[in-house]
Amino acid sequence: MTDSLIPSSPGFETPLEMLEACHERLQAQLATLARLAAWLPEHGPDKQAQQAAVNVMRYFDIAAVKHHQDEEDDLFPVLRARADDARRAELGTLIDWILADHQRLFAGWARMRARLERIAGGENADLSPADVEEFADAYRRHIQREEGELLPIARGLLSEEDIAVLSGTMTARRRQ
Repeated sequence: MTDSLIPSSPGFETPLEMLEACHERLQAQLATLARLAAWLPEHGPDKQAQQAAVNVMRYFDIAAVKHHQDEEDDLFPVLRARADDARRAELGTLIDWILADHQRLFAGWARMRARLERIAGGENADLSPADVEEFADAYRRHIQREEGELLPIARGLLSEEDIAVLSGTMTARRRQ
C-alpha cells in the first residue's frame, strides 16, 4: 500500500487559496484512509498499513487542527466584523453551522483515531469501508459549504489589509 501524494499548495500570502489547498490535502488523506480500509482485510496491520495510519493521524492531529484554528480564530471574526447589516445574519448562520460542524467532525475524528492508533501499533482494528465513507462524506459536505458559500463571501468582504493579517497569523501558527 502506498501513501497518497500530497498536492502542492499556494503560499500563506494567499490565505484563502491556502485554505482551499488544505481541503485538497484533507481529501488526499481521506483517500488514503479509504485505501487503508480496503487493504486491511487481506494484509492486516502490516508495516505499510501502520505507516498509512500514522500519516493520517499526523495530518488530522496537526494540520487539520491548525486549519480549523485559521478559520475560527482568524477568518470568522474578521468576516463578522466586515459584514454589513444585510449579510450579517446570513453569514452568522453559516459560520455558526461551520463551528458546530467542526465539533461534529472532531468527534468523528476521535472515533476514527482510536481505530487508527491500534492499526499504527500493529493491532487489528475494525476499519470498515462504510465507516470510512461516512467519515469522508461528513468532511466532503463541510468542504462543499466552505468552498461554495464561505470563501466566496470572504473574497468579497476582505480587504488587502485583512488578507495580509490573515497571512501573518497563518504563517505564525505554523511556526509554533
